[in-house]
Amino acid sequence: MSDIWWIALWGGLLTYVTRVSGHLILTRFERIPPRLEAALNAVPAAVITTIVVPTLVSGAWPERIGIVLAALLSLRFPLIATVGLGTGFVVAARALGF
Repeated sequence: MSDIWWIALWGGLLTYVTRVSGHLILTRFERIPPRLEAALNAVPAAVITTIVVPTLVSGAWPERIGIVLAALLSLRFPLIATVGLGTGFVVAARALGF
C-alpha cells in the first residue's frame, strides 16, 4: 500500500477512536457538569475562529471582504444564503482578477 492509504486509514481510525472515547466519557456522567457543558458549548465558536482568523490576518483582500460580507449577511439571512453569497463574492472577485 502507498503512504497515502496508510495516512487515510490511520486518520480515519484515530478520528473514530477520538469520537467514541468522547462518547464513552460523557456517558459515565449521569448529568454533565456545568463547567463541562460550558466548555462544550464554546467549541463551535473556537472552531470557526481557528478557520476564519488566519484568513483575515494573512489572506488576500477578496477573502477578507468575503468574510466580512458573510458576517454581516449572517445577521439577516439563513446560513445557506450567507455561505453561498460569501463564497460567490470570493469566486467572482477572483474571476475578475482581484
